[in-house]
Amino acid sequence: MRRAAIWLAGAAVVAAPAWAREVVDASAPTDLAVTIYRNPDRDPDEALERDDPQGLAMISETRRVTLPRGESTIRFEGVAEGMIGVSAIVTGLPGGTIEKNRNAALLSPAALVDGSLGNRVTITRTNPATGQQVSESAVVRTRADGGLVLQTGQGFEAVRCSGLPETLSYNRVPAGLSAQPVFSVDTRSAEGGTYDVTLTYLAWGFDWQANYVANLTEKQSGETFEMGLLSWLTLVNDNGQNFDAARLQIVAGELNVESDYQSLADPPVAEGLYLTCYPLGTTSDVPPPPVPILYPAPPPPPMAYAPAMMDDTIIVTAMRREASYEAAMPISVVTADEEDLGDLKLFRVPDRVDVSAKGMKQVAFLNKDTVKARYLYLAQCDADDVIDPELDDPTPANLLLVTKNEDKQGLGIALPQGALTVYEPTARGPQVAAQTTLRDYARGQDVELGLATSAQVFSHCGNYTRDGRASDLSKWAPMRAVLTNANPHPVRVRLQLGWAGDYEIRFPRHKVEMKNGWQTVEVSVPANATTSFDWKARDGQGE
Repeated sequence: MRRAAIWLAGAAVVAAPAWAREVVDASAPTDLAVTIYRNPDRDPDEALERDDPQGLAMISETRRVTLPRGESTIRFEGVAEGMIGVSAIVTGLPGGTIEKNRNAALLSPAALVDGSLGNRVTITRTNPATGQQVSESAVVRTRADGGLVLQTGQGFEAVRCSGLPETLSYNRVPAGLSAQPVFSVDTRSAEGGTYDVTLTYLAWGFDWQANYVANLTEKQSGETFEMGLLSWLTLVNDNGQNFDAARLQIVAGELNVESDYQSLADPPVAEGLYLTCYPLGTTSDVPPPPVPILYPAPPPPPMAYAPAMMDDTIIVTAMRREASYEAAMPISVVTADEEDLGDLKLFRVPDRVDVSAKGMKQVAFLNKDTVKARYLYLAQCDADDVIDPELDDPTPANLLLVTKNEDKQGLGIALPQGALTVYEPTARGPQVAAQTTLRDYARGQDVELGLATSAQVFSHCGNYTRDGRASDLSKWAPMRAVLTNANPHPVRVRLQLGWAGDYEIRFPRHKVEMKNGWQTVEVSVPANATTSFDWKARDGQGE
């Protein structure tokens, strides 16, 4: 017998896999960096989607691990649930990475049952008449696939089929289950030791946009004025994980995305437990529908499991935490540091930011007090149309807000696309004067933002002859622009005379310039006046 026992022990040793790796849990992040890429398919005038953001983030987490000698598996718990596993890299390991894995199972009622298959749990029944509770040990014999069978001292029985309120409690969490998403890597270390490693990966479910507020310092009474420009970054994190005290960067510009990152993310799912029982009584009796378990968000570990009362359900006690969007106001206004990232722009927010789970918040990142700008009116001319200012209705001009993105104009920083609200001072305080959107503007570019159709400036502009017949554009033909300004101050009007190459233009005493493909001139119109401008056009050469 002793010889057989020794042989069996030896067999047990041999049966143990020689390649089994020790599992090591990495520490919580000691440093975080979050870089958010805007949804490239969202237009500037399209609202930020807070419930289903379609942007990306690159997340870098620095964690500390203590490795044994030889091979081991490192678990990074609490990564973003939208993590794109194929994008993950780990640096700082002495032996590199052998294999990477994204754990699919999350701690949930169904996962608890499945992970306890063949193991003991405690079932507690409550007499609804007396309130007396009776507990006994039981072995889980089936998976959570619609019915749950336990083996007790009385034999095999199905949970929720006794007619009594029943609860299950567990004395441990099954191996491999975690309340937060887990990413693991296999590695090896010849000597072992403690190392600071960095896990970097892309994650789905983020987005951002810029919102601008322009405050005119005084009522506009001429061509130029000064305004303050404040910009806010609105950030969205649809993941269930917090990234506290993170170094925040945002990337402006349109990122060329070829892969289907949304499907690659494939976040793990915490499955609920739904139990049914064959109806007791007659076949005409209809059983009540299965009651889905309300699984609470997990508290910080360690997690205690104890019996709790909930009629006809299996529950795990935990602290309930409501997930809600929050908008946190920043402590101060900062100016983001700008740098090039290929053809894109990277903005670094100097202060650390909490990127909250299921959260939306705003961070002020740009504050310019004296931006020089002007209002400019835009009127379009058509050389093929015959105008009659006496009979035709005038066309309202379009109002533009114009400046240049350079230091001497009070800017000189790349402007990400976003929404702009303009406030003008009045006797009763600042009032909204206009709202618009702007695209991405690089340093040195002219910034021209369409605000509204004017109710004060109007135009007639086109082919003009005394007899009302169109002139022959194969030779120089007379044109006229009749501009009316009802403002109590002079205004500047840009006339769009024709597309480049369509016409040749002669405009006396004014320089014809190209703007956005148009041949244009700028003219002044006095306050409360109507002014005419005569010019000539003919078909472009090569027509």
